[in-house]
Amino acid sequence: MTLETERLILRPWEEEDAEECYRYARDPRVGPAAGWPVHQSAEESRRVIRDVLMGPEIYAIVLKETGKPVGSIGLHRNDQVSGDDEMELGYWIGVPYWGQGLVPEAAREMLRHAFLDLGLNRVWCAYFDGNEKSKRVQEKLGFRYQRTENISVQQLGEMRRDHVSLMTREDWERMYG
Repeated sequence: MTLETERLILRPWEEEDAEECYRYARDPRVGPAAGWPVHQSAEESRRVIRDVLMGPEIYAIVLKETGKPVGSIGLHRNDQVSGDDEMELGYWIGVPYWGQGLVPEAAREMLRHAFLDLGLNRVWCAYFDGNEKSKRVQEKLGFRYQRTENISVQQLGEMRRDHVSLMTREDWERMYG
């Protein structure tokens, strides 16, 4: 499935995206803030695309202007999610595109997709201490803070404070419907 916004195409990742993925995922300001290690090579990015990013409901954030991916956004199930009618929203974008409103634009479309196309009732979202950009995205979108907890970030081998927020279908309909 492909989703579209004014400036973006959200489409499934392809192994051929490895070079572009690596271009942004090798920056130490990107992955560690989101809980995953810096990519060391385009081949590692290719493996991540194949093993993780090609999963269901995970999309490359592609600029219409260039046709190239600059980040990723997706809905997934994890420890935060307890029911079939809920998922967690996750995202990252390359540093050159920070502050341009691209993640909120992509996330608004993902929320529309989650509630209308997938029939979800709740979408969770979280950020780690210090990731003020992700916190701001969630505030802009209208997520409501739920709790803070200490969790194990297995890919990085450390404990972190995780701030968890929620948007319900009713919240979304009130804001965007």
